[in-house]
Amino acid sequence: MTPARFALRRATDWEELPALLAQPGAMPVAGAQSLMPMLALRMTEPALLVALGDLPGLQRVEQTAAALVIGAGVTHAATEDGIGPEPLRGWLAHVASGIAYRPVRNRGTVGGSLALHDPAADWPVALLALDAVAVLRRGAIKRRMALAQFLTGAFATALGSGEVLEAIEIPTPPPGARFGWCKIAPAPGAFAEAATAVLLRPGAAPRIAVTTHDGARLLTAAPRPDDPYLARLREVAIRRAEAAAA
Repeated sequence: MTPARFALRRATDWEELPALLAQPGAMPVAGAQSLMPMLALRMTEPALLVALGDLPGLQRVEQTAAALVIGAGVTHAATEDGIGPEPLRGWLAHVASGIAYRPVRNRGTVGGSLALHDPAADWPVALLALDAVAVLRRGAIKRRMALAQFLTGAFATALGSGEVLEAIEIPTPPPGARFGWCKIAPAPGAFAEAATAVLLRPGAAPRIAVTTHDGARLLTAAPRPDDPYLARLREVAIRRAEAAAA
């Protein structure tokens, strides 16, 4: 099918972005790998697409004393090729390498995956397990929010009017930390039917995130006895984390 007609504007300044997004029918767009099929099927018909790729800082990768900061515009492919220090570099590359296919990874962005929050997406689960923080921005105003609060439901987040995701902060793991990732998909490159990620830190309880019909969620306790599928995912991810190199 052919998308409905829409206008396109490229935002180049953070100060002008809220006014652009306030226009009737406006929708922000980053890599557009999820949006383009929706446009073609007319599942969404925005009057205005506001491209975010030219905003300053969206492609940055920085290491601070406490965290790895990833701009929301960093692509899956760049992450697969390696960003940040070890062990995060290897952990993130492993997750990114299983997302769709390389042409999609060349365009799709980490921030776009979080902002859309498709329940079958990889990054919400992986980054939730890594205790990531979302950096939200509206004009010059920024706020930080734990990913557990940012992801509010399937295809829903805590983004406010005129606000976009600027960056993701991943706390630097302590020495000896391990990360496990398990994804079940019907075929290579397909969306996950189920996924779980586990962060094991010395002296701390496992931090486990799973896919649910409401999106990525922390698993605060062992799965119910009548949920063997989720129990199996949890066991595999923990085992992979325990076997991972530091």
